[in-house]
Amino acid sequence: MSRASSPSSDASSSRQKLDDPPAGSAVEAHSASALGSSVSGRSRSSSSGSRKGKERDMGEDESDDGHQPRDEPREAGNVAEHAVEQAGQPQSGNAVADGDSEEDEGDEGDEASEEDSDGEEEEPSLKYSRLKGRIPEILAKDSASAIDVSPRVLAVGTHNGMVHVLSYEGAKVNSYRPHAASVTCLKMDEENDFVATASVEGRVVIHSLTSTESYAFDYKRPMRAIALEPGFAKKTTRAFVCGGMAGNLILQEKGWLGYKEQILHSGEGPIWAIEWRGNLIAWANDAGVKIYDTSSGTRIGYIDRGANAPRAELYQCTLLWKDDQTLLIAWADYIKIVRVRPRQRAVANSPPLVIEMTAIYQVDCMISGIASYGSSYVILAYVPPDTYVNEATDNPAEQRRKAANRPELRIINKGEEVSADALSLANFHMYGCNDYGLIKSRRTGDEVFFVVSPADVIVVRPRDEADHIEWLVERERYEEALDAAEKLQSAHGNALDAKAIGIKYMQHLVEQGDFERAAGLGPKVLKGDKDGWETWIHKFAQHQQLPAIIPHVPTKDPRLSRPVYEMILGHLLINDKDALLRTITSWPSDIYDMNAIMGAVQGELDATKDDPVLLECMGELHLIHRQPAKALPYFLRLRRPHVFDLIREHNLFTAVRDQALLLVDFDQQRAPPPALATTTALPEKRDGQDEKGKHGAAIQLLVDHTHSIPIDRVVSQLDAKPKYLYMYLDALFDKDPQFSLPYSDRMVELYAEYDVSRLMPFLRASNFYDLERAYTITKERDYVPEMVFLLGRMGNNKQALMLIIERLGDVQRAIDFAKEQADEDLWEDLLQYSETRPDFIRALLEHVGAEINPIRLIRRIRDGLEIPGLKPALVKILQASNLQVSLLEGCQAILNGDCALFAAALQAAQTGGAKASPTTTCMVCRLPLTSPPPNYDHPTLSLLYLCKHPLHAICALPDPDIELPPKPEGAGLSHLLVSGEKGRGGTRERERELGGRLSYAAAVRVRVGRCPVCERGKGVGVKAG
Repeated sequence: MSRASSPSSDASSSRQKLDDPPAGSAVEAHSASALGSSVSGRSRSSSSGSRKGKERDMGEDESDDGHQPRDEPREAGNVAEHAVEQAGQPQSGNAVADGDSEEDEGDEGDEASEEDSDGEEEEPSLKYSRLKGRIPEILAKDSASAIDVSPRVLAVGTHNGMVHVLSYEGAKVNSYRPHAASVTCLKMDEENDFVATASVEGRVVIHSLTSTESYAFDYKRPMRAIALEPGFAKKTTRAFVCGGMAGNLILQEKGWLGYKEQILHSGEGPIWAIEWRGNLIAWANDAGVKIYDTSSGTRIGYIDRGANAPRAELYQCTLLWKDDQTLLIAWADYIKIVRVRPRQRAVANSPPLVIEMTAIYQVDCMISGIASYGSSYVILAYVPPDTYVNEATDNPAEQRRKAANRPELRIINKGEEVSADALSLANFHMYGCNDYGLIKSRRTGDEVFFVVSPADVIVVRPRDEADHIEWLVERERYEEALDAAEKLQSAHGNALDAKAIGIKYMQHLVEQGDFERAAGLGPKVLKGDKDGWETWIHKFAQHQQLPAIIPHVPTKDPRLSRPVYEMILGHLLINDKDALLRTITSWPSDIYDMNAIMGAVQGELDATKDDPVLLECMGELHLIHRQPAKALPYFLRLRRPHVFDLIREHNLFTAVRDQALLLVDFDQQRAPPPALATTTALPEKRDGQDEKGKHGAAIQLLVDHTHSIPIDRVVSQLDAKPKYLYMYLDALFDKDPQFSLPYSDRMVELYAEYDVSRLMPFLRASNFYDLERAYTITKERDYVPEMVFLLGRMGNNKQALMLIIERLGDVQRAIDFAKEQADEDLWEDLLQYSETRPDFIRALLEHVGAEINPIRLIRRIRDGLEIPGLKPALVKILQASNLQVSLLEGCQAILNGDCALFAAALQAAQTGGAKASPTTTCMVCRLPLTSPPPNYDHPTLSLLYLCKHPLHAICALPDPDIELPPKPEGAGLSHLLVSGEKGRGGTRERERELGGRLSYAAAVRVRVGRCPVCERGKGVGVKAG
């Protein structure tokens, strides 16, 4: 039954009484209890029958974090001076709740136990293992009584007085026997050098592990505790503190003449525990726990055990310095946290340090040991067995001692119990609270604990991720375990076998009948394990659940054996043909025997009478086997839309040359062709026309590959279906009219039957059809425009004109026809026909043009003939005539003006002069006119254009290949001869010379053309030589 601390203390009265040393002791105990918080117990439903404690909230005098009280810290200076006087006086600090409250708490504990047993099991925080090595051998012959650790080794003391020094793994380092009786306390220094032991025989021994140095002290009374000075191995003083049943706290310090003994405290009962850290020594006796400051040589305070505390020797006290200022006290069922701090105000005859209680926790067990665990605490809990109500009985069964409960390791964090684990120690039922011990490893960063009992040493470690995964697997929470294992594997490599966990998960799902999820785990778990895949596939086959795993079966990395794939395909062939088709199209063909599978599918196809799915399977298998020609019949029977793409892709045109009708019929039934064009114009062939074409994919395929699929073969096959033949020939004509020449007569008939809008363009475009037959066809169907066109081609212009006039009544068309034929007799027939038809006369007048003289038409109008709309028609003719006269006059005026301007410009250029000199340069080559151009050896000829640009004649040539005409020879000599002659003969010679010059100039002008300078500048020059 748990006990609650009383929160009714007065903080102010505590501070007032601290100045009074005799009263300080009682007040200090009372104040400490005011800070207490209880941790109530609740039973746990587990196989070991252990109990788990749960901490309650702290009292209202504590802070939320359980470390600092809200009241001002209590000073405990000079309390130790008067603790001896009041050691025997009862303490009134800790009040026990009445019986009713105890019963209520018991009921609450039972309810909490039931709730925990129904809830989800919590994962433990720690893991446990027995220390191996030499420990089992040692404890088989002896029993452990004390333990301590250093950064490198641990030491175990036994009831036979032996000390065994071992490694952390249990390997033996050293063994010796310093005592003849039980070792009650064992301590090691930080340097792994000295081991100090105390024994019930009254001796204290300090033994060096690395040298022959050893010290032994005999105090004649049983010794219970010992503590070495911090840095013992490095100091020459070799100081230590010990105490025992004599009640003296003895400080031994080595000097020049040996060890010097000093009693620091005595008179309050046996010394049960000692801890030395820095300059502070804490020890426990029957009165409580006291703290001594070695730097000032004074006791700075004590913490009383509290009222109604059990006898000190029944439950051992554990002292632990958490740091240089914080002391943990675990005694009986209390945990007290004490902090040492400097005194705020100096007080005469008072120590410089004071202590304050920061927290008190009461638990529902007795504490055999305590250690720090991060920001939490680990306690070794001992739950005393129940006792009989009548202890004065004579019944031997009731007098017999009850078996002890399992010890528990509990984690407490800020007043809340986090976890509690029952320990399965050997012979635990025989041991009491003082038989157990708990110590923490001193390795840096090593959160390892050692639990010692007379027959066991247990190593306690925090559970890591691997332990968490193992715990999940044990509880069949495989999905969480597998996810955690994969994360751990990705972070630390092959630190854990995630595959084994996955296989267990798959087996678990199969046992539950969840085959879909089990199969889905295959790629994740089995990965590249070929044998594993085959094993699981056969397991699914045994359970008749192959369809569940088939979508996940690997075909590469790893590739399984062929019989496995063939077994799967055979199963699908019998049970799921659709899945067979999907599997065939998705699997590579080299993983199974293609011929065997094709034979099996063909056999099943023969038995099922053209099953569509099996037909497609056969087609796909032939395609996979690179036999598209054999696959084509299957797809044609299935009427698959991609058959045309298949033919093009694999060049199967020769395979379908005799199946043209089947292809076209299949294509037309699959998707009707687009609506036929209604335009009368011949449609131009479209560039980049899609593969489907105007009349469908089949027609387009036949037309595009006339070399592989001969036109004659196609025409002979489609002749049974004239409409299909029309579509083929029409598409053929669009591609190249030359292809359809032999079938022109047939095309006239097909156009007249299926697409009259295309008939007229064809008649106009082709000259290779029989006109008489074409006329007969159009006449039978009364296609008047086509009849008119054919009559015109046949030369029956008059009959054609009569059809236009009588059947169509289209004057404009009649005029156009007369213009097209350019026949004067046809015009005369048209005018004669209009003489007696007023409407026709008016229409001719409205459409009169250059071909019909309006006077000629007007003269044919009979007197007295009433023509509706004659006046507007005549007005229109007159207006058109006037407009034509005005246009002619305007054009004449413009022409005259332009001629005058050009004539004036020509006269100004011809009569004007230009200045030149021997240094005048060519406007093209920039050389003097007297010098020949580059690469020209002949005498130079210079030109002066009317635009005043001087050039070399060779530079003015538009083409280098053009040569200048040769210059007439002897022109200068003939001029001298002629100049001396008199009379008429000299005049004729000069005329001949001038004519030669003009001829030469004309020949040069023809070759050089316009001025190149003006041409480059977009000017127009008038040339002259």
